Amino acid sequence: MQRLSVDEFKQAEKLPLIVVLDDVRSMHNVGSVFRTGDAFRIEAVYLCGITSTPPSTEIHKTALGAEDSVEWKAFNSAQEALIVLKEAGIEVYSVEQAHGSTMLQDFKPEKGKRYAVVLGNEVKGVHQEVIDASDGCLEIPQFGTKHSMNVSVTAGIIIWHFAQTML
Repeated sequence: MQRLSVDEFKQAEKLPLIVVLDDVRSMHNVGSVFRTGDAFRIEAVYLCGITSTPPSTEIHKTALGAEDSVEWKAFNSAQEALIVLKEAGIEVYSVEQAHGSTMLQDFKPEKGKRYAVVLGNEVKGVHQEVIDASDGCLEIPQFGTKHSMNVSVTAGIIIWHFAQTML
């Protein structure tokens, strides 16, 4: 199937996107983000606050080894991660329903730029101070009775949007 080895993956060109998980409690969601991140060769996953880190049997159940291929860093808080991202010149967008958010289909990432997206806690979402420190908010349009989606589903939609625009 012409799959990359972990070493080849680490050397390969990456989608210039970092996914920041802000207090995500489900290790299955964390593992799923790693697996989707591997599929689209994202740059890294930043694990913040209470978000679990590898090695973890629960993360591995859904990551299936992607926690070994995708680079990751742990931070005490998403605010701490944003400082590092901003210092590196990376544009940061929180994925949240917020006043003034940009609908995902209207957001066009620019080639040559690096981006980070922040996904929040399954119940409380992205911390307000992280939203305030972000360059903006992205919102996935929804047409049903619910006003949120699972974190890993959201990550897949967001990563795909960046991949189809930037690859």
